[in-house]
Amino acid sequence: MKRVLVCEDEASIREFVVINLKRAGYEVLEAESGEEALRLYEEENGSIDVALLDIMLPGMDGFAVCREIRQRNDNIGIIILTARTQEMEKVGGLMMGADDYVTKPFSPSELVARVDALYRRVAAARANRQVNYIEKIESGDFVLDLRSRTLKKKGQPIELTHVEFQIMEYFFSNQGKPLSRTDILNRVWGEEYYGEEKIVDVNIRRLRMKIEDNPSEPRHILTVWGLGYKWTG
Repeated sequence: MKRVLVCEDEASIREFVVINLKRAGYEVLEAESGEEALRLYEEENGSIDVALLDIMLPGMDGFAVCREIRQRNDNIGIIILTARTQEMEKVGGLMMGADDYVTKPFSPSELVARVDALYRRVAAARANRQVNYIEKIESGDFVLDLRSRTLKKKGQPIELTHVEFQIMEYFFSNQGKPLSRTDILNRVWGEEYYGEEKIVDVNIRRLRMKIEDNPSEPRHILTVWGLGYKWTG
C-alpha cells in the first residue's frame, strides 16, 4: 500500500489534501504538528513512502521536521508545502533535504501528480536495491555502487538522498558530457514534473557541499554556462 504522511496544522487544508490523496489510492496518516508527525513516523518504523510537510507549523516547523526525517531516512520522499512565494523558503526546504515543494494554493491534480511522481522514484529506488547488480561505476576518487546505491570518495561513504543518487548515476553514466537542466529534470523528476528547473540547481548546490573539497570552486560538478552541468572525475 502506498503510504503518505500529511503534516498540516490548518484542518481545512489537511482535509482537502487527505481526501484527494485517498481518492488517488494512498493510505494517509495525518498530523497537525511537527512533533506529532515525527511520532507517527517513528511508530510506523520507516514504512511511510512520502511525507508532505507544511512549513509554518506551531512549535517545531516544517524545516526542522524535514531535517529530522531526512537524517533518519535517505529514501523517503519529502515535499514541503508553503503559502509563501519567497525564493529562500523554497530553497531552504530543498537544502534541508526535501525533494520537491508545492506552493499554496494548489490544485488537486497538481498535488497528486507531484506525489505520484515522487512515489514512483522512491519505489524505483527501493526496487533497484533488491536487484542483483554487480556493476560499480568508477570515476577518479569516486565509486558509485548501483547495487547498494552508495557513493564513496577515496573509500569514504557520502550520504545521498535517492534524488541525489539518481543525479549522480546520470552524471557517472555521462562523464564529461554536458547535461542541460532539462535533461537532468526529465531524467530524475520525470517529463511530467510540474515544477521549475531551479530545483536542479538547488540539488547541485547540495551535492557540491557533500562531494567537493571546496564547493565554491568545484572540480567535479562543473557548470556549463547557458546549458547546465557536467561531471568530471
